[in-house]
Amino acid sequence: MSKHVPIHGLFETHLTVSDLQRSIAFYRDIVGLQLALEVSERNAAFFWIGDHSSYYSRHSMLGLWSVGTAPLGLNLHVAFEVAAINDFLEAPKRLKDQGIMPLSFFGKESLEPSVIGWMPAAAIYFRDPDGHLMEYLTMLDDKERRPDLGIVSWSEWITNNRQTA
Repeated sequence: MSKHVPIHGLFETHLTVSDLQRSIAFYRDIVGLQLALEVSERNAAFFWIGDHSSYYSRHSMLGLWSVGTAPLGLNLHVAFEVAAINDFLEAPKRLKDQGIMPLSFFGKESLEPSVIGWMPAAAIYFRDPDGHLMEYLTMLDDKERRPDLGIVSWSEWITNNRQTA
């Protein structure tokens, strides 16, 4: 028997926000999460993460906690897994169409995902209204692992994998 408790996944994470209603609108309308509960007396809101019609729709949660009007000194990072590659590849355009700047791994504006070769995974980043770094991530086929490439653009990844195929 292992001394560690086997962990299946991450159930929830929480962010502090400066304007709860603005953040509720962002995570509901831009990110597409389902608002599960708003607790106005605690200035908090909770969202279910995942396909609302699936078994997993109530197995991951994002909590938002308002800190009032004081400036925030801490920016956090949350990654959302996107399973369907077509949805993932359309994510930068969908974000841009909603006025959200899609970013590369290096924080530069980009309509193209970055690929992290050692995982391998493709990712596109963007910021929420409080500056927290959000990420859409999709895992790629493990047979394509390329730690030698480091972190490259999607087009570089495709070109390099064609050359080695």
